[in-house]
Amino acid sequence: MAPDAARSYPARRRTPEPDSPLRTPFQRDRDRIVHSKSFRRLKHKTQVFVAPEGDHYRTRLTHTLEACGIARTVARALGLNEDLTEAIGLGHDLGHPPFGHAGEQALDAALRERCGGGFKHNEHSLRVVDVLERDGHGLNLTEQVRDGILNHTGASKPATLEGRVVKLVDRVAYINHDIDDALRAGILRSDDLPAAQIELLGPTGSARIDTLVRDIVERSEAAGDIVQSEEIGGAMLRLRKFMFDRVYLGPETAREHEKVRRTMRVLFDHYLDHPNEIPEWDPAASEPQRVTDYIAGMTDRFCIAKVTELTVPEEARF
Repeated sequence: MAPDAARSYPARRRTPEPDSPLRTPFQRDRDRIVHSKSFRRLKHKTQVFVAPEGDHYRTRLTHTLEACGIARTVARALGLNEDLTEAIGLGHDLGHPPFGHAGEQALDAALRERCGGGFKHNEHSLRVVDVLERDGHGLNLTEQVRDGILNHTGASKPATLEGRVVKLVDRVAYINHDIDDALRAGILRSDDLPAAQIELLGPTGSARIDTLVRDIVERSEAAGDIVQSEEIGGAMLRLRKFMFDRVYLGPETAREHEKVRRTMRVLFDHYLDHPNEIPEWDPAASEPQRVTDYIAGMTDRFCIAKVTELTVPEEARF
């Protein structure tokens, strides 16, 4: 491995454990994440498009797998710790609520209005692995994986190069697969994509990912950190801004976002007033935190079922 790659030993966990004779500590973290309930629920959580008609749209699970695969490619090319990279990649979105970024914004707004707090999915992902999984016992992951999960988004830089790979590659993955899904949904046409960025990065998602990955590897090898060139990195950021303007915050998704906001608010207000109706995984948690834990852990369809149960008369349900 490269000199600056994270070493697998000794394992740094909150609760010390004997090492496995067959798996590195980071492989064990990976397996704990993959076998967790929160990981399985990702298959029924929105990536961008709420309840799309079609079987080929990304979910939060497929995004996780795509980002993880790209991150491993970068890590291998740079001689970094692939086991650590994989564990962070698989765990980074475990705390994402239903309905994608619209759900995150709705839950954040509800907490701010009623409780003075807020919600960030990266912080909740860490809470999931530290506290909520295994019926309140947590997964006891290594410090390096926990750091990568917490800092995969936001202003803070992950402590390891492997965590920084996941942080950058997360964007590489979602920008390109979200373009693919937006084209499939008819929200964008190929001619709508910004010509200069497409010409530089590539005409297809696979070509753009290849360009971005090669740039990351080449520049990072020279810099001793995980970086992009100004030209390629700038093009990716401009493409990301285009996606926010036209897709993530565009008129087509805005209509669905309002429905998501109302749905999440109904659930939040109801459970805050009736906390006895939700499980108690963490006895030390405040009532707003318990409500947040419950709602953030829901899949899209479970969330819809619950709000239907609360708002639609039983005889009117189909």
